[in-house]
Amino acid sequence: MRRRATVSKPSVLFVCIHNAGRSQMAAGYLQHLAGDRIDVLSAGSAPAASINPVAVAAMAEEGIDIAAEQPKILTTDAVKGSDVVITMGCGDTCPFYPGKRYEDWVLDDPAGQGIDAVRPIRDEIRRRVEALVAELAPAV
Repeated sequence: MRRRATVSKPSVLFVCIHNAGRSQMAAGYLQHLAGDRIDVLSAGSAPAASINPVAVAAMAEEGIDIAAEQPKILTTDAVKGSDVVITMGCGDTCPFYPGKRYEDWVLDDPAGQGIDAVRPIRDEIRRRVEALVAELAPAV
């Protein structure tokens, strides 16, 4: 009897400085688009006290609720446990481990911006997350 190989699902960690805007929007999109096919984490090198309310509003326009999320501190365990680490403006504060796939997404920071400025950031994040899902967990 042949056994089916067990394929573990990929894990993606989104990191920005405050874990209040870009990384939270990216995590929200990835969770929404990939469902349980990809493990999703987000963290910040210097987490804010709360999620950016304009980022929450921008995602709500897409039908994605990130209001209950809380900024989290970046840990080495989160990086070690992730297959893909996507940084968004955290510079040298993100730990680097060999064997991990790293991407740096250069995106404007939504902090202090109005909804009209945040929408294009949100839309670019969605485009990149859609490409990531297609690569890591294509629909069967």
